[in-house]
Amino acid sequence: MNTELRAATRLHAVDNLRVLLTVLVVLHHVALTYGNIPMWYYTEPAADPSGLALDILVVMNQAFFMGLFFLISGFFTPGSHDRKGGRAFARDRLVRLGVPLLVFLVLLRPLVTLPDYLTGEPFWQVYLRTWDPGPMWFAEVLLVLGLAYALCRRRGSTAQEAQAAPTAPKARWIVLFTVGLAAVTVLWRIPVPVGTYVPVLGLPTPYFLPQYVSMFAAGLVAFRRGWFETLPRRAGRLGFVVAGASTAVCLPVMGTTSGAVTDAITATWEIVFAVGMILGLVVLFRERFAGQGPRGRFLSEHAYTVYVVHPLVVVAAGYALSGIQAAAIVKFALAAALCLPLCWGLAYLVRSLPGARRVL
Repeated sequence: MNTELRAATRLHAVDNLRVLLTVLVVLHHVALTYGNIPMWYYTEPAADPSGLALDILVVMNQAFFMGLFFLISGFFTPGSHDRKGGRAFARDRLVRLGVPLLVFLVLLRPLVTLPDYLTGEPFWQVYLRTWDPGPMWFAEVLLVLGLAYALCRRRGSTAQEAQAAPTAPKARWIVLFTVGLAAVTVLWRIPVPVGTYVPVLGLPTPYFLPQYVSMFAAGLVAFRRGWFETLPRRAGRLGFVVAGASTAVCLPVMGTTSGAVTDAITATWEIVFAVGMILGLVVLFRERFAGQGPRGRFLSEHAYTVYVVHPLVVVAAGYALSGIQAAAIVKFALAAALCLPLCWGLAYLVRSLPGARRVL
């Protein structure tokens, strides 16, 4: 595959996929606002059955979308290290990930939890009581993984890693990866069950860490081996089929089991569903969404900033729509239609600030 096609795939199809994932992040938190899973700053628990649909959206999103984010992040990591060198790469990671993380902790976090500060309790007590990085846990973990990669490169060799000729991953590799990751996840869930929260680090889903780390590592290999470009079309179609079939089989079974059996089935379904969805989306975007016009470029350039600032918009929209009485799914649709353009609009304003583009 020629250099131009590889560059187009990297800069367009993968970036377009990252835009979709950013949209899903916003929708995920809007769904948490109006569903029955109390894991967001502002919530209106559903008072009608449509809240169940939002809960299902959250569960299915959670199964794969952050894993795909880590895969894409891993995909971009080796090339960035090659271009900048180890020291500059580490410095860039600290700036691009560390600075937004600090901004969220110092400025944005108090804003999205503002009602907590209006009770008369001292500011520092409220801040410490409510402290965590929120959605920026992703930047926190990604910073650790990026610096660990730079350290491995430094200890392994000072020379640039070899760029292998593009070669499609074999089907048995994907199957072994899926089976192995499912087994590791099932074992990981014994000491770190679903619902575990790490208060110091602020990780909301530490029980997904095996998937996140494995997908980041897979992204590193995918870049060197050209897997995003060489995955056969049938792998994408089969991925969607497997994701759908695993859901149809596993979800009803989960409802008839309990305890460790349910946990094992849930963890296995999450991994199979994630791998299937990721294969399907990577191929779909490579084949159908590999181009990028001015609008797509705008969405892509501002996607990371949207990720950083979207809690402000989602929480503000929740308060703004609080007086409307409607079914949960209706309020979700209204909030989503309001939040998505506002998120990109706010991101544009933030990136227009002096020096902001150096970080964002």
